[in-house]
Amino acid sequence: MSAETTAPSPARKPLLSLDEALARLLCAVQPLGETETLSTFDALGRVLATEVRSQLDVPPHDNSAMDGYAVRLADLPVDGTVLPVSQRVPAGSVPQALQSGTAARIFTGAPVPAGADAVQMQEHCEALPGEGLGSVRVVDRPVVGAAIRRRGEDVQAGSVVLAVGHRLDPAALGLAATVGAASLSVARRVRVALFSTGDELAMPGEPLKPGAIYNSNRFTLRGLLQQLGCEVQDLGIVPDTLDATRAALRAAAASADLILTSGGVSVGEEDHLRPAVLAEGQLDLWQMAIKPGKPLAFGAVRRPGQDGRQAWFIGLPGNPVSSFVTFLLAVRPVILRLQGAVELAPKAYLLRADFDWPRADKRREFLRARLNARGGLELFANQGSGVLSSAVWGDGLVDVAPGAPIQAGDTVRFLPFSALQ
Repeated sequence: MSAETTAPSPARKPLLSLDEALARLLCAVQPLGETETLSTFDALGRVLATEVRSQLDVPPHDNSAMDGYAVRLADLPVDGTVLPVSQRVPAGSVPQALQSGTAARIFTGAPVPAGADAVQMQEHCEALPGEGLGSVRVVDRPVVGAAIRRRGEDVQAGSVVLAVGHRLDPAALGLAATVGAASLSVARRVRVALFSTGDELAMPGEPLKPGAIYNSNRFTLRGLLQQLGCEVQDLGIVPDTLDATRAALRAAAASADLILTSGGVSVGEEDHLRPAVLAEGQLDLWQMAIKPGKPLAFGAVRRPGQDGRQAWFIGLPGNPVSSFVTFLLAVRPVILRLQGAVELAPKAYLLRADFDWPRADKRREFLRARLNARGGLELFANQGSGVLSSAVWGDGLVDVAPGAPIQAGDTVRFLPFSALQ
């Protein structure tokens, strides 16, 4: 980052590719490095700061994968052999060794008796009445190891089950619980200050004055930040004056790690956000070669009285879809980086296009699309940057390389929204 107090004309700068812009962003920011300990119950969506290592084998003993009968194959010379039942083994019990020439009635999750080398499911057995626990006809002879989950086949004692930087989803929480981790060390939440500028903005529920619009970006960006586990400081709509904007930046920088705004970053736009950021810190204006999107502001705002410490600043374009898409592609990786996450790039899938896109743009395009019943992708009819309904209708984004038209049947790269949240 340059420490200059004035920004060179962005019109003179070449367009950055998305990859170049991401590289600059991720090089500038570093993980916060601050942690807290949470109950495993409360750690959903957080990023691990300390690895989880298992102190036990999972499962801790050989156990039955289903309800049935534990047997020794040497006692089953042919299909249909009848064996007396010598014991009943429910889950949570400690069985005796299997007596030669007998079977043990066993239930899912129960320890397999020593000496048994297979479990035959009850559907392939016939329970017969008799003294004690009766007997069983094993209709079909199982193979060695059938329906036995071996000790340590899932997790071995001493192994790392969750690495530092892993973002915890429900399955990860279950795995942590499986190895007995009652609490987890995680990165603290990223504190993000969010505000909007513009006298044309109104909040839902207020009457719309002539020329006014409802502030949808405030709701979209707040929701995206919350999905990423951020602590959001919502400063609302800031009056469209230089003094008010500077005051909002100072208030935000006092406690936030990142300040996020939308609108007022396009080339040649007359607003107070750019001079306010320059007065309170430093700013670069970038033009990214993506559509929708393109304008992006990145900089930092000094924290009052904190000896050079600063809060990062990102300004997004104002059009609703441009703001939404640019957040997913550029802001999301920054927040994950601040959290200390390892996986910053979303998972992409190669799917069939069931549409034509002959109007190839020289910029990299991200088209709103959804899966159809045939397993292919179809496009929303209107791909305009102000059509937010396309993001609700769609399942994700088709990533179109610059200058690359698409014909129906082509394989395309698809980024589902579920992988971008």
